[in-house]
Amino acid sequence: MAVQLQLRQLDVPPGHRVLLHDVSWHEFEMILEELGEHRGTRLAYSKGTLEIVTPLPEHEKAKVIIGDLLKVLMDERDMAWESLGSTTFKRGDMTVGIEPDDCFYIANHASMIGRDRLDLTVDPPPDLAIEVEITSKTQLSAYEALGVPEIWRYEDRQLHISVLQHGRYVESHISPTFPDVPIIEGISRFVEMSRTAGTSPTLRAFRQWIRAQFQAP
Repeated sequence: MAVQLQLRQLDVPPGHRVLLHDVSWHEFEMILEELGEHRGTRLAYSKGTLEIVTPLPEHEKAKVIIGDLLKVLMDERDMAWESLGSTTFKRGDMTVGIEPDDCFYIANHASMIGRDRLDLTVDPPPDLAIEVEITSKTQLSAYEALGVPEIWRYEDRQLHISVLQHGRYVESHISPTFPDVPIIEGISRFVEMSRTAGTSPTLRAFRQWIRAQFQAP
């Protein structure tokens, strides 16, 4: 009941975040249950520290267009995928929980078809996560603990790719999922284009750009 009362008093304006310290795993799970799935906040929990963020419209637009661009890319490459959006990924034995802005199962897409519940003690983590860093920085330690192979972080109108190596993230100039595509250049360019041209023209132009990358010389 104490946790519920605190949550009802908590008001996080858009573009702001709240950090709560010394939050137990049990309290974190109670908070998840109390807030429910249909909410405007994003949560990140790592070893007793809980971050609650309310995204700005700028954040939401960026995450949607990046996810849409990725889908166009995978469609053009005839790749299969399953998207789990901002699903809460958590492991009590590691005391971590994270809600990506978007995430995709690509190599492991078949294991996610028809799945309504996840248990990360037996299920794989997403192959690729998307994070837009406007209000706060991504908690890479949570992703490291869960073993997400690749993260796309969009910050200051530029895409950054982090790849998991020996349990730690290192910045990469290429995407291991799409090693033959200039991902950083392409995503950054077309996200910026969407700000002035709109979503539909941007996706069409991106599709043409992808096709041009693989035309025979």
